[in-house]
Amino acid sequence: MIIGIDLLWLRPGIVGGTESFIRNLMNGFAMYDTEDEFVLFAASDNAESFKEYEAYPNMSLCICDVECKKVANRILWENRKLDKVASGYKPDVMFIPVYSKPRSTSKLPYVSVIHDLQALHYPAFFSRGKRLFLESRWKYTCKTSKAVVTDSNYCKKDLLKRYPFTEGKVHVLPVPVCPVLDKNEREEEILDSMKVKKGEYYYCVSSLLPHKNLNTLLKVISALKKTEPDVKLLLSGVGGNTKEFDETLKTLGIEEHVISTGYVSGEKRDVLYRNCKLFLFPSIFEGFGMPPIEAMMLGKRVVMTKETCLSEITKNKAVYVNEPYNVGEWVDKIKYAQALDECKESFEEYSLKQVTDGYVRLLRRTAQR
Repeated sequence: MIIGIDLLWLRPGIVGGTESFIRNLMNGFAMYDTEDEFVLFAASDNAESFKEYEAYPNMSLCICDVECKKVANRILWENRKLDKVASGYKPDVMFIPVYSKPRSTSKLPYVSVIHDLQALHYPAFFSRGKRLFLESRWKYTCKTSKAVVTDSNYCKKDLLKRYPFTEGKVHVLPVPVCPVLDKNEREEEILDSMKVKKGEYYYCVSSLLPHKNLNTLLKVISALKKTEPDVKLLLSGVGGNTKEFDETLKTLGIEEHVISTGYVSGEKRDVLYRNCKLFLFPSIFEGFGMPPIEAMMLGKRVVMTKETCLSEITKNKAVYVNEPYNVGEWVDKIKYAQALDECKESFEEYSLKQVTDGYVRLLRRTAQR
C-alpha cells in the first residue's frame, strides 16, 4: 500500500507540539511499518528537514513548488494542486496530520487529524478572521475525510457535539510520546548553556499563547520568591506575545528569575526535564498535552491543571490544582509535590510502536473501503 503524507504546512521550529507529533509518528512509520510505502509531500523550504527519511527503504520525498513560510500561498497551492500532484504517485490513502484537509477532486480517501477545537471554547484568543477560517476548515475536513483522528476522548466528544455528522468516522489515537530515557553525556554542558544547575529550577514547556495560562505561573514564581529567593523558572517553547510576556516579568519583578529558552531540540528538552526539581504545566486547554507525560516518563513530579483532557491523558498520575488561576493553591501544591519521591511513570499506550500500529491499521482500513 502507498500512503501519502502532507507536510507542506510544517514550519520547522515554529508549530510546536504538532511538529513533534508528526516527526515522532514518521519515525514510527519508518521503523515499524515494513509493508507499506510512504510518499512525503514537502515544501521547498522545509524539505531539507525531512531528507533523513530518504535513508529508509519505505520512504520517498516529493518536493513541491511552494514555500511553507508563505502561509497564504501555501494554503492556496495545497487546495489547488496537492490532490493532483499526489494522485500522480498513485497513493492508496492520503494522510493529513493537521486540521485543514485540502480540497480534492480525485477519489483518493483522506485521513485527517483534528487535535482540538480551541477557538470554539476561547474565541477571544483568536481574531474573527482566524476563527471563521478554522471553523470552516474543521467542518470541511470532517465532511470530506473518510476518517478523522483526534487525540483524546475529550476531543472526540467535542467533535461529535459540534459536528454530529462525524459519528462513525472519528477515531481516538493518542500522540506518540518519545523522550530519550537514557542519561545524556552532554547534560552538564547543556545545563551550563542554560545557566542553571541540576535540581535548582522549575521547568515548563509552553508557548506564550493565552490558553497556556503563563501569567498565573509567573505570579506563582513571584509568590515563591518570598520563600525561595533564588527561585528559577526555565521556559521552553515558541509562539505568542513576547512583548507582553517581558512586560509581565518586569511588572512582577522577576526578570532575573525566569529564563526563556525559545525553541529547544528534543535532546536539550529531555535534559531539562530530567534535571528540574518539578515540572509545571498551567495550561487551561489542550487537545492532548505531551510535556507533562514526557516529564513523568523521565521521573519528574508534575504540578498541573486538570482542565479539558489533561487528567484523562495523564491518568491521574500528576499533582493537580483544582483552580487554575489560584496562585495560593499552586504554591501549596508545589510544596506538596516537592516532598514526594521521584518516580518514572509508564505510559505504554503512548509508546511509538503502539501508536504507530494504531495509525497503520486505520490507514489500511480506510484505503480498503
